[in-house]
Amino acid sequence: MAKSPAPSTKPQAGRQPGFDTRPVVAGIVTALVGFTSSFAVVLTGLKAVGADPAQAASGLLALTLAVGVGVLLLAWRSKVPVTLAWSTPGAALLAASGTADGGWPAAVGAFLATGVLIALTGLVPALGRLMAKIPTTLAQAMLAGVLLQLCLAPFKALGSVPLFVAPVIICWLLMMKFAPRWAVPVALLVALAVIGISLAAGGTGLGRGNVLPALVWTTPAFSLQAMAGIALPLFVVTMASQNVPGVAVLRSFGYDTPWRPSMLVTGAGTVLGAPFGGHAINLAALSAALAAGEEAGSIRSRRWIAGFTSGLAYLVLAAFSAALVTVVNAAPPGMLEAVAGLALLGTLAAAISSALADADDRMAPSVTFLMAASGLAFAGIGSAFWALLAGLAVRSLLVQRKTADRNHPGTQKD
Repeated sequence: MAKSPAPSTKPQAGRQPGFDTRPVVAGIVTALVGFTSSFAVVLTGLKAVGADPAQAASGLLALTLAVGVGVLLLAWRSKVPVTLAWSTPGAALLAASGTADGGWPAAVGAFLATGVLIALTGLVPALGRLMAKIPTTLAQAMLAGVLLQLCLAPFKALGSVPLFVAPVIICWLLMMKFAPRWAVPVALLVALAVIGISLAAGGTGLGRGNVLPALVWTTPAFSLQAMAGIALPLFVVTMASQNVPGVAVLRSFGYDTPWRPSMLVTGAGTVLGAPFGGHAINLAALSAALAAGEEAGSIRSRRWIAGFTSGLAYLVLAAFSAALVTVVNAAPPGMLEAVAGLALLGTLAAAISSALADADDRMAPSVTFLMAASGLAFAGIGSAFWALLAGLAVRSLLVQRKTADRNHPGTQKD
């Protein structure tokens, strides 16, 4: 009896790894979610530290290009699904900082210094160890404090422009119930539709020159106030709220982050983008799971394609950045801040939860949070810097007291 032919070990044409479109789709989704869910926060932050509309549009373009090129380099060389993003918490920090001494050029100088610090973190291990000594609870409390006012914006705008903001909030709530990942992007689409209807009703057009992306150079200036009030808090927030969680997300999917190359690429990207208004780029945190998880395909060794594709998608999105900025700039007062606030509600909740996670160490984070939320500015330096100092001082004092109580238990009160 003739033997049946052995089954072929060659993959079928429709199932070859090279024809698996899931990594490509995951990469595109990663870029769309990362861009649309937070570009309003970037514009709000850049304008708050002195950028005019053209400079803010340039900053968004510079960040988008830096993220795209950086992801292409890292994903291709490491073959790991590394993804990058701009520092959304950093942009929120800018929104709470206000104009520094020296204006927009000083803010640009602070962005450049932030990029140098990020790069040095990859080159100098001691700097990374120093960063690790800053308690995560205090860094998260500082972030929560600077986010508070921006997250109140959607609800404040209900009183000033309810017809514009209410549909956006309702859409966001419905999407949070049925498709949380797309809540902010879809809410943004609704906001753009509302703005478009308003422009059409008012007969306002968008000239061709307003929708072409352009980089605007700003010569950096350096001031002590901008270094302390912008650069240092921006560096701390970016590292604690983006880079460290980004490493953790990749590790949860079984990937080792190429730490030194990532810090060098994001640091260099921040430095190069700073004169054009880009504040900081970093490892992606929340959106990193889209490119590293099962949605990027069942073959783990090929998920790096998702990261690479997200870089290509960011470069495509850069071409539309100026048009989005033009539409958003035509929005009613408070509309941009409202969309940014909705985008940051999840970040605020996570920051508060992390800051108060330790039941035995809540006083110092609480002081840090309240100081950051107060908007205090002293000697030209914003509240984020003073909040971190106050939190460290309170924590040090209370730790010393607890140590003394343990050493002299008889002094404790019943």
